[in-house]
Amino acid sequence: MSRLIDRFLNTNTTGKPGSNPVSDLLRQCKRSFMFVALLTFFIELLSITPIIFMWNMFDRVISSRSGITLVSLTGLVLLAYGFWSSLEWVRTRLMIRISLRIDWDIAARVFDTSFRRYVARKDVDVHQVLGDVVQLRQFLTGAPLLALMSAPYAIIFIFIGWAFHPYLAIFILVATIIQLMAAYATSRITTPALREANNASAEAKRMAAQSLRQSDTALALGMQTAIRQRWFQKHQNFLGLQVNASESAGLVGGFTTYLSHALPSLQIALACYLAIEGHITGGMVIAATFLLTRAISPIKQVMGSWSSIQSAKQSLERLNAMVAEDEVVAERMPLPAPLGVLDVRELVAQPGAAKRPIIFNLNFSANPGQVLALLGPSAAGKTSLIKLLVGLWEPNRGHVRLDGAEIAPWIRDDLGKYVGYVPQDIDMFEGTVAENIARLGPVDPDKVVAAAKAIGMHEIILSFPNGYETKLSETGHALTGGQKQRLAIARAVYDDPVYLVFDEPNANLDDDGERALTKLIQNLKARKALVVFSSHRPKLLGVADLALVLKDGQQVAFGPLKEVLGQLNPAAVKPAVTPGPLPALKPPVPEPTPTPVTPPVITPESAK
Repeated sequence: MSRLIDRFLNTNTTGKPGSNPVSDLLRQCKRSFMFVALLTFFIELLSITPIIFMWNMFDRVISSRSGITLVSLTGLVLLAYGFWSSLEWVRTRLMIRISLRIDWDIAARVFDTSFRRYVARKDVDVHQVLGDVVQLRQFLTGAPLLALMSAPYAIIFIFIGWAFHPYLAIFILVATIIQLMAAYATSRITTPALREANNASAEAKRMAAQSLRQSDTALALGMQTAIRQRWFQKHQNFLGLQVNASESAGLVGGFTTYLSHALPSLQIALACYLAIEGHITGGMVIAATFLLTRAISPIKQVMGSWSSIQSAKQSLERLNAMVAEDEVVAERMPLPAPLGVLDVRELVAQPGAAKRPIIFNLNFSANPGQVLALLGPSAAGKTSLIKLLVGLWEPNRGHVRLDGAEIAPWIRDDLGKYVGYVPQDIDMFEGTVAENIARLGPVDPDKVVAAAKAIGMHEIILSFPNGYETKLSETGHALTGGQKQRLAIARAVYDDPVYLVFDEPNANLDDDGERALTKLIQNLKARKALVVFSSHRPKLLGVADLALVLKDGQQVAFGPLKEVLGQLNPAAVKPAVTPGPLPALKPPVPEPTPTPVTPPVITPESAK
C-alpha cells in the first residue's frame, strides 16, 4: 500500500528534489493514508460476513432446521454489520479531514501563484488550476481512491476459496489476473487520449471566458458569430479528442464487459461441478458465487473510474508545477520599508512570445522627492517599462532596484503598501467605493477621505447613490472613464506610499481632474515621495524634474526635464541599435549609444 501511494504521488517532472510541494504535502499525511489502508483491510475482512452467513445458512440452518442456530447467526451477523458500518464511517471522516487539510494548505498558494503567472503573461488558466484543487480534493474522498486501496485485498478471497477447494482459488486468481491485465490495457490505451482531451477542454473554456470579458465590444461590432466560430473550432477539437478517448476505451471495454458477465457464470459452473463430485457442499456453491464478485469488484471499480484517477493525477502534476514556483517566494525574508530610491541598470525585457526584446538596455535612476516623466511615441515601451518598474514583470537581464533590492522578487504583501500604481486599463473590484480605495483591506475612513480629496473626488463620491458605500461591480454603479481614473489614483495614494508609478494617469481626465492631478503630484513631491508617470499630454510635464525618452524600447535621452526637452527636435531619429532576439544572459549586451529622438513635439513653453 505504501508503494501504491508513492507511485501515485511520484509526479516529479523536473527531476529536482523538493519540486513537488503538493505531493510532499500529501506525503506528510502518509500515516493517515496508511491508517485508512488499515481500516480498509478490516473492512474487506468484514465483507466476507455475508458470504460466511449464507454458507452456514444453507449448510447448517436449513439442514438441521435449528431455530437457535438461525437466531444466533443472525445476531452475530448484525453485530458484524454494525462494526463494519462504524469502520466505514470512521474511514470516510478521516479521508474528508485529509482532503480538507490539502485544500486549506494548498488552495491559497495556488491562487497566489496563478495570480502572479497571469500578471507575468505566462501560460496559465486560473479556472483550471483552481478546479484542479477541487478535483484532487474530491478524488481523496471519492470511490476511485477506495477502489485502489481495496484492490490488493483480493488475495483475502483467494485464500477463502482455497479453504473451500484449490480449484476455486486458482480460478479466482486467474480471473483477477485477467481483470488486472484488462485494466492495464485500458490505462495504456486511454491515458494519452484523455490527457489531450482534458487539455483541449481547458483551452476551449479559456477562450470562452476571454470572449465573455469583451462581450460588449464583440456584440456592438457584430463579432459574435466570428467569436463563436473560433470557440466552436476549439470545442470541436475537444469533442473529437474525447470521442477518440472513448473509442480507445471501447477497444477493451467490450472484452471487459464480456468478462464481467462470463466469469461469475463460470465460477458457479466450477462450484457446481465440485459439488457434484462431492468436494464441496451446496452452501459452499452459494458462497463461491460471491467470492469472485468480491475479489474482482474493486478492480472493476478502478477500471470504471480510470478517467477520474487519471484526471486527479494530471491535476496533481499541474498543481506541483504551479506551487513549486511559489516555494521560492514563501522562503524570502521580509525587507524594511523602502524610502523610494530607484535604480535601473542594463534593463532588458522580452516577455512571453516576443521575438525580440521590447525593453532594451535602459539605464537611469531617481531619488525620493523627484518626479520622472516617461516620454515617447505609441509603442515606445512605456507601459512595458512601467510593469517592470512595479515588479509585475521580471527582467530577462539587468536590474530594477528599489532601495538597492530587486523589486520583482520582493514579497508583494510587504511591498504593496509602500507602492502606488495606476494602470492604463482601469477597472474596479467587487466591493464598495471605500473598499476599493482602501485596496480591499480594512477601511480607515480618514485615510479613504484624504485619498479621495487628494484627487478632487470627495464631492463626486458623495453624489453617488450611497456615497462611499456605493457598490461597484459589473452590475453595480456605473462609473465614467474619468471617475474610474480618479478612483484608481485615490487607491494608489491611499495610506501615503513612497513610490508611485502612473501609466497615462490623465488620459481620461478633464481640465479639473488634470489640475487636481498636477496638484497631487506636487504634494507627493513635497513629502519626498518618488513619482514616475507616462503621458502624451504636455500639461502634466511641468511638474516633472526628470525625463526619460523611449523609442522602440530603447533609451534615447535621460536627464533633467529642460535639458531633455532642449535636445528634442522635429526630425525623427532611428534607434541606435535594432534589438534582435535576446542573446545569452552572459556576457551582457553593451549599452547602445544614445541618439536624440523626437516623440511628439514638446517645447518648454508648452509644458508650462
